[in-house]
Amino acid sequence: MAMAMARRKIAFTQGGHYHIFNHGANRQPIFRENENYRFLLCRVKAAAAEWRVSVLAYCLMPNHYHFVLRQDGERSVSGFMQAIFNSYAKAFNKRYKRTGTLFEGPYWALAVTTEEYLTHLCRYVHRNPLNANLIAHLSEWPYSNYPEWIEARQGALVDRDFVRSRFPTPKAYERFVLEYTPPERLERLVRRLEQ
Repeated sequence: MAMAMARRKIAFTQGGHYHIFNHGANRQPIFRENENYRFLLCRVKAAAAEWRVSVLAYCLMPNHYHFVLRQDGERSVSGFMQAIFNSYAKAFNKRYKRTGTLFEGPYWALAVTTEEYLTHLCRYVHRNPLNANLIAHLSEWPYSNYPEWIEARQGALVDRDFVRSRFPTPKAYERFVLEYTPPERLERLVRRLEQ
């Protein structure tokens, strides 16, 4: 698994794939109600077209977010992220009459440099609400594009050619995601069996 890690010192390049994520300050919620999630996703959709960024996978969680992005144009992913989250933080603070930072710091950016890691990263991002025990079934979480990957929902924040080039059917991706046991859960299961 090859990747470079930095907060904002990463070199974003045309054709590059990136894992972008951040948490709320002090791990506080950055989404308080459904309208917050929808507001941000509308911003992402508009900015993706303007900045020529493809959203491959995403998951918005109550106190953090993950995006797997491809920079299709010459304009940097960093400008895309700043445009989205600066406006989101201002709107959030205004709505809830708060001041100060919403996020724990600048977003994290990982350059994804292998196809294998890219595929596993999409699965990791989509499994977030399941791993956090927020839902029993991944299709129940409305704030990711997992439903688009398995063709259970029509949506614009997905690159269907990207998905189909890796998984010939929606069921193939569904199996890939659901049959995976995260290493920490596997370790707990083994410890239980050894007792």
